[in-house]
Amino acid sequence: MTSTAQNPLKKPVPSPFKADNTPSNECGFTLMNNQVGEVIADVMRRKPNVKVHSPLPSLIRVDGKNKIEVLYSEIDEAAGEEPGWFNQAEFEENMSTHYGRMVFLDDRALLFANPEDAAEYLGFDLVAAD
Repeated sequence: MTSTAQNPLKKPVPSPFKADNTPSNECGFTLMNNQVGEVIADVMRRKPNVKVHSPLPSLIRVDGKNKIEVLYSEIDEAAGEEPGWFNQAEFEENMSTHYGRMVFLDDRALLFANPEDAAEYLGFDLVAAD
């Protein structure tokens, strides 16, 4: 294989990967494609600001604008389980990755596209200190 320095007639191929620092205002998570993951995905499909798709057979991708709220009681009901069956541990067990700021409360998981929106839940003071 020759490089462009050795062969000046060959032009370098531009990279398809580009850096873009523009905020996307999106957040999301990836689930395992199993029974519980499918129940979570079905519930999330009903949310107006959320898109759900399967980029690979083993994964379910959940993407949302600004904020995603996973109410544990909605998952309990959709799965036909007793209240309290679905919780943070069950969610984390079925989630393989996420992007955005994630906050866990007793009855829900919240994902925020912008860290500033999660500040009140995390105890951040966004006022600059003198």
